[in-house]
Amino acid sequence: MADTSVARDQLRSIVERIERLEEEKKAIADDIRDVFAEAKANGFDVKTLRTVVRMRKIEAAERQEQEAMLDLYLSALGMLPDTSGDGPDPDSLG
Repeated sequence: MADTSVARDQLRSIVERIERLEEEKKAIADDIRDVFAEAKANGFDVKTLRTVVRMRKIEAAERQEQEAMLDLYLSALGMLPDTSGDGPDPDSLG
């Protein structure tokens, strides 16, 4: 019977700690939302800020690899300007 009581107390303690952490997590999320709102009010683009924050979490080498892959895909889809010099001469187009 003592084992059941100990297990119940441990369970209650764990659940209460989780609940407390969830409350803290919500408070922090609210604080982050407020900072983004402040940034927006000061003329910063929130979507770009989120991207910058996400990118700063990534190691430089991994970030460079991701950027290289993105450039490769965009180039394959014709979404990047032609920098090879092989494309049409802009002066001859008009």
